[in-house]
Amino acid sequence: MSSNKSGTYKLGERSVRRLGYGAMQLAGKGVFGPPKDHDAAISVLREAVAQGVNHIDTSDYYGPYVTNKLIREALSPYPDDLTIVTKIGARRGEDGSWLPAFTADELEQAVYDNLRNLGLEAMEVVNLRIMFGVHGPAEGSIEAQVTKLAELQHKGLVRHIGLSNVTRTQIAEGRKICDIVCVQNQYNLAHREDDTLIDELARAGIAYVPFFPLGGFNPLQSSTLSGVAERLGATPMQVALAWLLQRSPNVLLIPGTSSVGHLRENLAAAELELSADVLRELDGVAKAA
Repeated sequence: MSSNKSGTYKLGERSVRRLGYGAMQLAGKGVFGPPKDHDAAISVLREAVAQGVNHIDTSDYYGPYVTNKLIREALSPYPDDLTIVTKIGARRGEDGSWLPAFTADELEQAVYDNLRNLGLEAMEVVNLRIMFGVHGPAEGSIEAQVTKLAELQHKGLVRHIGLSNVTRTQIAEGRKICDIVCVQNQYNLAHREDDTLIDELARAGIAYVPFFPLGGFNPLQSSTLSGVAERLGATPMQVALAWLLQRSPNVLLIPGTSSVGHLRENLAAAELELSADVLRELDGVAKAA
């Protein structure tokens, strides 16, 4: 049931369990506003840590300001081994829209907001979310933004820097300015544009954190995945997560949920071993997508 069987990987200076938790779904509908059930949200966070999760992914633009305050309420004072990772680079419009917040001042303010709302003196990892493309990574220089984050790192406010929604060119540009400890892009059974990138990052010792492991806002519809899950006595989500864990040792997972039952199900994916035959079968999902 616990996250412990997933193994560990280095994230900055920390060794984190490969099956973590993403806090996005704790906010209200559309990741906007407060949770439907405040006490349930607190219970999910506490259960995640009780089950061995020591990597929690969040952002002040979830809510906005909702998930960080919940994390602080549920878990502060934080366990010594808990690594909280946040994202900056976006903000929410009054209608819940997702807007770029990319200037030096906006990035600095976002770091201070995260620190205040989480009750921390320094962020272990801050991911810079690139907002050039609406539906995925798009080219464009990120030098000014990464340079600003590196400046905040020198001030001691940020220990490590990651990138989100980025191209290979942008990762190379970022790595010339400072160490990049993780990349967070969309990747799952059907959405595999980053296949070669994952292997390149593994060789460089950089963690890869896929978001939308089941397709996110457009859930995967796969009879192959459902069939495999049925045969293994597992859920499609568990099989999709187990496939990601077996994809490469540098893959760190942050599945989100607002339910303790779902959380336990997701963490149980660490115990699922997929045979070579099953892996071949699941590889066909990407070809059919």
